[in-house]
Amino acid sequence: MSTAHGTTTPPGVPGPRPWSADPYSDALVTGRGPLFLRRTDGWLLPLEVERWCARADAVDLTVLARCEGTVLDVGCGPGRLVAELAARGRPALGIDVSEAAVAHTVRLGGQALRRSVFEPLPGEGRWDTALLLDGNVGIGGDPAALLRRMAQLLIPGGLLIVETLADVDVDERVSVHIVRVADPRSTAGPAFPWARLGTPALLRHAARAGWHREGQWSAGGRSFVALRNRDGRDGPDDRDDRDDRNSRSTSSAAEPPNSTAVINSQRARKPSPESPVANR
Repeated sequence: MSTAHGTTTPPGVPGPRPWSADPYSDALVTGRGPLFLRRTDGWLLPLEVERWCARADAVDLTVLARCEGTVLDVGCGPGRLVAELAARGRPALGIDVSEAAVAHTVRLGGQALRRSVFEPLPGEGRWDTALLLDGNVGIGGDPAALLRRMAQLLIPGGLLIVETLADVDVDERVSVHIVRVADPRSTAGPAFPWARLGTPALLRHAARAGWHREGQWSAGGRSFVALRNRDGRDGPDDRDDRDDRNSRSTSSAAEPPNSTAVINSQRARKPSPESPVANR
């Protein structure tokens, strides 16, 4: 019988699964890549589908050990972190704009909603910890707007844990597609805004948005920063930053920088500012 690729298979033998217009969902179903972010200039940034679809690893556990109280995983992807927290009896919710990601998270035993971080969310202003891992600080292509939004979601003094591109000073805003390149006939999803931040750039954006650094560490080739939401315990030098942030955070929801749907769970493997994978 004929498949979408034009090949023929014997009756009763499953043919290759056709590529769809949503390569990210396809990758979550199979649990493997190759999958890339493709910038509009043709460069490819590899995505770690296999790691995302596996159980939380030792590096993930170092992050979860720092979480406080209730946890919101923004761009939860297939849900390994939410499921691990649920298995430990920790209250946690994942959000992702991908229907396949949310379904995968629920199958693992975690709670998840198909929602953009810029839409109204349950418990706004009452979450103790929020996570932006696997490159999700790039959501929406505007890190400053995203950091302001995270301040709206957390309690005063809440904890935000962000994964960055190690200590390289990258501050890149781009338009990207999600694409599989194993088959030349595969299709890419629609373009959407994205950003990549190194640790120095994140700390600059965070300071302007009214956060202060509480911790910084690396494990397994990945880098993380813990940020604390300003609250009444701040000293006099912090008040201007806090007041500025509060003046920009008066509504319970924020508009996304761009209304294009964003797949919220991408991270380039071992990224550096000069080492994307060339388009083939």
